[in-house]
Amino acid sequence: MAEERLPHRHQGQEGAEHLRRHLDQIENFQTVAAVFKQLSDSSRLRIFWLLCHYEACVVNISALVDMTSPAVSHHLRQLRSSGLIVSRREGKEVYYRAADTEQSRLLHRVIEETMAISCPE
Repeated sequence: MAEERLPHRHQGQEGAEHLRRHLDQIENFQTVAAVFKQLSDSSRLRIFWLLCHYEACVVNISALVDMTSPAVSHHLRQLRSSGLIVSRREGKEVYYRAADTEQSRLLHRVIEETMAISCPE
């Protein structure tokens, strides 16, 4: 949106056209919103945080987060479909961990820094 098309002209808004090009890429914002939606559930957030630190099977994850295995499996499917976690099979066991991606590392840092700022010790 060119500056002359903005309803109000304010000093320091010379970059509005550049911002408009990014704002028009709605699919990018939808992708980011989908990732944040995965972490909007506190149970999924806890599981993701755990898997950033520890590779585990469903049974151990269930015990650590005090949830049933079917509930944990439901959350794991969603996290896996979003690419935040990965799995590997060893015999009959399936082990889960955070994906080794910049996106997962960034979200892990955001979670930890938000907890450090927001949660008193």
